[in-house]
Formats: sequence, C-alpha cells, structure tokens
Amino acid sequence: MYMTGRLAFSVLGLLFFSASAAAQSGPDIPEPMVFDMIRPLTAKAGEIEVNALAQRDLTGPRGELEWAPEVELAVTDGFAVELELPLINSRVVQYKMGLQKRLGTFRGGRSVHGVQYLGLHDREEGGWTSTLLWLLGNRFGERWSTMTMLGVGDVTLREGNETGTIINHSTFYDLNPDTVLGLELNRQNGQGAYWLLMPQVHRSFGKLGVQGGIGAEKARAERFRPRLGLRLIREL
Repeated sequence: MYMTGRLAFSVLGLLFFSASAAAQSGPDIPEPMVFDMIRPLTAKAGEIEVNALAQRDLTGPRGELEWAPEVELAVTDGFAVELELPLINSRVVQYKMGLQKRLGTFRGGRSVHGVQYLGLHDREEGGWTSTLLWLLGNRFGERWSTMTMLGVGDVTLREGNETGTIINHSTFYDLNPDTVLGLELNRQNGQGAYWLLMPQVHRSFGKLGVQGGIGAEKARAERFRPRLGLRLIREL
C-alpha cells in the first residue's frame, strides 16, 4: 500500500494522536520474536530499547542472512517510535520507521489494543511502502497470554511483493518470571504470500534479553523449509 504526502500525514494523525492520553497501561504481554512490536503497548515515557533480529532459511535457495538492528523509544506513555535498518548479509536493503499507539484497555484491564504504522523505503528499487496494523493483547491468568496483529501492507524482504493482508498471532506461556515459551504464526497474502510458524523461547537477564527459535516457512509455490531466528535485546 503506497501513501504519499497529505494523505499519509492525515492517516497517521488520526491513528496516533486522537486516542486519550488517560488510557490505562494494560496487561503485561510478551512481544513476538519475528514480528517485533515497537515496545509493549504498556510502555512508559522515556523507555529505550535497542535490539537486532537475525533470520536464515536452513535449506533452499535463500541462504542469505536477513538481519535488522533497530532502536525503539517510548515518547509518551503508550506512544513509541522506532528506526530500523534491514540488511541482507552486509547489504542495506531498506530504511524502516515505525509508530505505535495504545488505544485503551478492556476486560477489566486484562486486554489492551492499539495501532501500528510501518513505513519502508526500498533502497534498491525505490518507492515507499506503508503498513497499517491493529494490535490486540489478551492476558489469561498468570501464565497464558496472546498477541494478535492484523493489517494490510508489506513487511517482507522478498522480491515481487505487493500489498496484502497480514496476520500475526502469538500464544505465550510464562514458564517463570524470566522465561517465556511462545508459538508465533505469521501469514501474509499478496504476490509474495508466505506462511511462517515459529516456536520460540524468550529469556531475560535483567535489562538483557534473548529470543530464539527454529520454525518452518513456506513461500508461494514452495514447500515448507526450516528457518532459524534469533533476537538480542538491550533495554537502556
């Protein structure tokens, strides 16, 4: 989905600055490993995080290392921004920025929802791609939680992609205060349609965090292939 000039600013203004600043912070829900959020929806003003995700197919024709360092900042309570630099091996392929706004809570504070905007500039082919998503987090007791992200746009590095629908759903189980088990399902339609199923483990060491998993990905007209993912996180 391509948006330019006045239309883009109008949409962003409507999505990110019309919500009440008095909204409750909401439940504590882990962030998906592959489809990273821009800080949790419960983020507090001044929080800063740097992280990097690396992924690679273990078989098949795409053996390149896909990785992306990024920095995330909560500007105000519930509103965060990010800058990201996607690379393939040592080649910078995109410039990416993101905005995310908490809209509020419900179910007695056990559910929280918000919106996210991602903008990507393709360095090799030019052009700007916009992605809009609705985020819904639910907490079910002390251990179980889910995060669902629904939207339209393009967030992949694959050639020939066009705008399509995006569905990302993660189910989490808090094994203990520092360890989370998760299962992330990612689906994107369009010309570059693909499926990704990624079991994962999150482990925190104070302000340091590690997320890792081995899953399976299926691109259009291809069979499922094993895929490795690893994210390193540092909160400042």
